[in-house]
Amino acid sequence: MTSRLITSDHIRNFVFGVEDSLVSTVGLISGIAIVDTERSVILLTGTVLIFVEAFSMGVGSLLSDNSVREFEEKAVVPLRTSAISASIMFFSYFLSGFIILLPYVFLQNGKALPLSVAISLVSLFVLGLVSGRTSSINPTKRGLVMVLVGGLAIFVGMVVGLLVDML
Repeated sequence: MTSRLITSDHIRNFVFGVEDSLVSTVGLISGIAIVDTERSVILLTGTVLIFVEAFSMGVGSLLSDNSVREFEEKAVVPLRTSAISASIMFFSYFLSGFIILLPYVFLQNGKALPLSVAISLVSLFVLGLVSGRTSSINPTKRGLVMVLVGGLAIFVGMVVGLLVDML
């Protein structure tokens, strides 16, 4: 019996973790940064979001993956069986989130916001390229879909930030 080093579960958790982190982190950060929130508040909010969501996504992956395995095997499966996929989810979310937050460490909001958004969109495109290549699907098309969907989430975050600020 040979085991594959990289499984479809690993790829799914990596892509999901990176994509969700890039989209939700930049969506939240953009939504609060667009209304001239203090940099310290942005950094605190982003850091809390990244830690909580990375942990939540990792635990969610662990429990859902384990549930699927138990469903398929019709037997109790130890949680450690799903630990690698859960770890991939946690670390992919965690690291990607801090990539988005990094511009706010070094730059003021006016410059950090567009840079953070640009980093997110470029990263989403690259993620789509890699995802497309590993699944033998048009990489450029996959990258553009990721950018479009991610860009929509960023737009929603900014609009909500502006609307709430007007209230």
